[in-house]
Amino acid sequence: MKIFVVAAALIGAMSVSAVAIELPAEISKRGSIKMALVPNYPPMEFRDPATNALTGFDIELGEALGRKLGVKIEWQETSFAEFMPSITTGRVDAILSGFTDYASRHEIASFVDYLRSGPQFFVQQSRKAEFKDAAALCGKKVGASRRTMFPAQIAAWSEKNCGTNPIQFVGTDGSADARTQLRQGRIDAAAQGNETLPYIMDLEPGTYAAVGEPIAQQFTGIALPVKEKALQQAMLEAVDALIADGTYRTLLAKWKLTDNALEKATINAGQ
Repeated sequence: MKIFVVAAALIGAMSVSAVAIELPAEISKRGSIKMALVPNYPPMEFRDPATNALTGFDIELGEALGRKLGVKIEWQETSFAEFMPSITTGRVDAILSGFTDYASRHEIASFVDYLRSGPQFFVQQSRKAEFKDAAALCGKKVGASRRTMFPAQIAAWSEKNCGTNPIQFVGTDGSADARTQLRQGRIDAAAQGNETLPYIMDLEPGTYAAVGEPIAQQFTGIALPVKEKALQQAMLEAVDALIADGTYRTLLAKWKLTDNALEKATINAGQ
């Protein structure tokens, strides 16, 4: 009887492992996926200051996807400006780098969405009592990176919630510049993605306080060439497999991203 049970278990294990996610032939033959990134966006991807090794949620997710797909991940550093050209020309197979899924990008790339996020207001901890909710920001100076969709999202929120006393938006050269201006008192509040704010608040304890909830929803996705339908499907199935086996939740908890979880991967959910 014991022999029968063991044999049945082995057969079951073999049948499960045989159901492999199908990758495009070229990638299967190469045995790797070339993945573009810019490692300057903690906690998503960055270089460990102590070791200079790549680390972050996206790095660990990418490696887990590679194991699930049975291939190696070849990380290729590039610039943000080269993201779209790199998949258009085939220099890389995918982009996994805290990249937001916008409908305006769908002509060039299809996105397998694996995280939700949104712009979050925050202020100096010393002024927290002045801003009990986001409505207290009406009429105040709020800074955010001008290179993102945050200016438009803040303007839309202000129009809806502030009436004749709109937020005075201040464009900055990235989120680090917004935080600098906030600490210097040049602006009253700042906004950045709620997926990054807890990490920053841990780095600078007692410096910032979040205000309200994220004011819009957007999705972070793995960008893939539009024509590579097989690769899109394989990546979608791999993300869902990591969600199902608990790996995804474990990584989210490690990097303090539990509030940004998706129940299921989607394709091109961005607006």
